[in-house]
Amino acid sequence: MTDDPSGYCPEHLKIYRWQADKERGSADARGYDARWRKARTVYLAEHPLCVECLKKGNVVAATTVDHIRPHRGDYGLMWDEKNWQALCTLHHNIKTATEDGAFGNKETRSVPGTR
Repeated sequence: MTDDPSGYCPEHLKIYRWQADKERGSADARGYDARWRKARTVYLAEHPLCVECLKKGNVVAATTVDHIRPHRGDYGLMWDEKNWQALCTLHHNIKTATEDGAFGNKETRSVPGTR
C-alpha cells in the first residue's frame, strides 16, 4: 500500500521507471535524430518563449519543442509544425506527466510483477 499518487512505493517506482525507459528505446530510435535536433534548434530560435508561461504573463525561455498531440511514432504528426509548441522544462514535464501517460497515469502504470 502507498499514498504516492503514482500508485507505487519508492522501491517499485524505480523498477517501473527503469523498465519504461528500457522499453521506450533511445531518442534516435524514436525519431529524435540529427534532423530533429536541427529542426528543434530552428524552432526554438523562432519561438524562444514558453507558451504556457506567457499565458500566465511570465517571460520564461523555452527549452523544449513539445508535440501538442503525442505523435506515438506517427512521423507525419511528429513533423507537423502546427503540432509543435515551445515549452520550458517545467511545463513540458507537467504536460508529459499528466497528458502523455507517464508517472501515475493509468495508461502506463502496470508493470508485470510489481503490483
